[in-house]
Amino acid sequence: MSEMDDLAAFAVLVDAGSFTLAAQQLGCSKGQLSKRISQLESQFSVVLLHRTTRRLSLTAAGAALLPQAQALVVQVERARQALARLKDDIAGPVRLTVPVSLGETFFDALLLEFSRDYPRVQIELELNNSYRDLSREGFDLAIRSEVGSSERLVAKLVLNWHEITCASPAYLEQYGEPTTPARLVEHRCLLNSHYSGREEWQYHQQHELHKVRVSGPFASNHYSLLKKAALIGAGIARLPSYMLQAELADGRLRELLLNYQTRSNPMYLVHPYQGGLPKRTQVLADYLVQWFKQ
Repeated sequence: MSEMDDLAAFAVLVDAGSFTLAAQQLGCSKGQLSKRISQLESQFSVVLLHRTTRRLSLTAAGAALLPQAQALVVQVERARQALARLKDDIAGPVRLTVPVSLGETFFDALLLEFSRDYPRVQIELELNNSYRDLSREGFDLAIRSEVGSSERLVAKLVLNWHEITCASPAYLEQYGEPTTPARLVEHRCLLNSHYSGREEWQYHQQHELHKVRVSGPFASNHYSLLKKAALIGAGIARLPSYMLQAELADGRLRELLLNYQTRSNPMYLVHPYQGGLPKRTQVLADYLVQWFKQ
C-alpha cells in the first residue's frame, strides 16, 4: 500500500510540476513529499527526477514509470466516482429490523406509500423483539427502545409511547368498566408474557403510584395478538399507543382509566456509525422520521 501511495504521489508531482503545488494537492509538506519520492526511487533502485531550483524533469526511468503511476491515479478516481454514484443512486436493498408490533403498524405505509415514491428501493423488513447487532448482522437501520453502548450507533428519538388500557364495548357491556386501577382485580385481563412482571400493572396519578395484581384467561408475547383478543371481547388489555389510533377512533376499543398514566417509553431510529448513509438508506430513514411525526 505504501508503494501505491508513493506512485500516486509521483504522478501528482509530475502533473503539478513543483513540490510546492503537489504537496498542497496531497495535503502534506514538501519535506514529506520529497521523502516519499526518495522512498520510491530507493524501492526501484532508480532515479526518477532531475531536481533543480526552477524545474523538474523526468529521467528515462521516470518517463517509463509515469504512465503506470498515472493509470493508478485514474483507477483510484474511477473507484471513488463509482462509490459516489452508488451512494447517491436511490436504488438497492435496505435491511431494517424493528419490534414486531411496530413493524406491523407501519408495514402498509412502507409497502404502498414509500414503495410508490421509491420503487427501486428493496426493503427487507425483519420483525424481531430480540436485540440485533446491526454491523455484524448486516442491518442498515433499526428501531429500538434502547441504544446500547457496545455498538457505534447514530440514534434519533422518533417516538415516545405509552400503554393504553382498553377494552371492547362488548366486554364493557358484559363486565362493566373499572374506574380505578384497584378495580382491575375484578376483571379478565390480557397479559403480556414478554415481561416477567406481567401480572403487576402500574399506574401514576400525579405523584402517586398505583400497583395492582391482575389475572386473566390469555397471555401472549405479541401485542398484536393481545389487541385481537381485546377486539373480540376477551378482556382488558394494555397496548402501545402507536397501534390503537384506528381502533379508538372508530370505537372498536375504548380507552379506560383516563385519569391515570402509564410509563412513557422512547423509540429510537438507529444506524451504524459511518461517514454518510447511502441515499437509499437515507430516504427510508427520513420517511420513517416523518411517519412518526404524523
